Amino acid sequence: MLYYLYVVLHSKYHIFNLFRYVTFRTAYASLTALFLSLSLGPWVINQLKKFQVGQFIREDGPTAHQVKAGTPTMGGVLILLCIVVPTLLWADLANGFVWLILAVTLAFGAIGFWDDYQKVRRRQNLGLTARSKFFLQILVSVGFGVVLVLMSSGGYYSTALTFPFFKRYQPGLTIPSLLRSPWTYGMAFTPFLVFVVFLLVGSSNAVNLTDGLDGLAIGCVVITSSALTVLTYVSSHATFSQYLGLVHQPLTENLTIYSGAMVGSSLGFLWYNAHPAEIFMGDVGSLSLGGAIASIAVVVKQELLLPFIGGIFVIEALSVIIQVGSYKLRGKRVFKMAPLHHHFELAGWKESKIIARFWIVALICSLFALTTLKLR
Repeated sequence: MLYYLYVVLHSKYHIFNLFRYVTFRTAYASLTALFLSLSLGPWVINQLKKFQVGQFIREDGPTAHQVKAGTPTMGGVLILLCIVVPTLLWADLANGFVWLILAVTLAFGAIGFWDDYQKVRRRQNLGLTARSKFFLQILVSVGFGVVLVLMSSGGYYSTALTFPFFKRYQPGLTIPSLLRSPWTYGMAFTPFLVFVVFLLVGSSNAVNLTDGLDGLAIGCVVITSSALTVLTYVSSHATFSQYLGLVHQPLTENLTIYSGAMVGSSLGFLWYNAHPAEIFMGDVGSLSLGGAIASIAVVVKQELLLPFIGGIFVIEALSVIIQVGSYKLRGKRVFKMAPLHHHFELAGWKESKIIARFWIVALICSLFALTTLKLR
């Protein structure tokens, strides 16, 4: 919205030329999100307490978590608000990718909101069934993938994969033989759609699984979204993308602003979510953030860097898969409890130490992902 001040006023007042630069607007989107989050945080916490929207602790979880029962949850509403408003203020709203990522984020947030609402209504840690939640997530992901396929037919997007460490190896995620007929053209993109669904559903649930300790998930989101801010910027910059051997995506520059808003919003929420937490993000926050991270990675053609950018989320999700698989196949558990952060809790680590060390690992993973840009 403020971008149009540049369009209208830059010829009369040179100061408005600042609004032309995506770096300026990204910085101020991040600061706007941070200011909103810090300002609205106390009011949101009081309102959640007023309506008795408290956290219900899983009965099979660590006993130390029982003291957290009743802590206001569904704070992800604050995170979403502080992402959406700065994006609308500072991004070019004529850009279709901005609206697409906003739609995906809000759709995953709606799924999480309904899940959280069910838990509050039933007054227990049981929301939507796993089947219902997966179905809705798959539905949103397929819709996102179909829009990208339509964009690719117009030349605005490419369904080819970009591999880390390889500049020119970009295999297409289509079935070439099916592209020749108008009757089978849509089916040719089935591998791409399956891949997109896997990434978005996997990412949203991985962030959700990580959200088990005060500040753990949101701190990792700060690191991950910071890395995405860099990736979106270099992918949209003609000189940087050519030098680094990236797919040049000029229309994605406004996603840099979106990623910056996500950094600021997450930092502001961390202020209140840090141990001991005054508020929890709930599924409305974790599912929406996970969906946003994956969808941005897909749009800027960094899908295969996603496991490194969000390293902790992948590790947490894998720990659950290994635990469940081992118990079903062998009748034995690999970890004391899954996700992995609970294993270290039961091993005697202090919650604050687990959080800090997981943040360090998340930072290392994101820095490694950024180094691959130069190693192509």
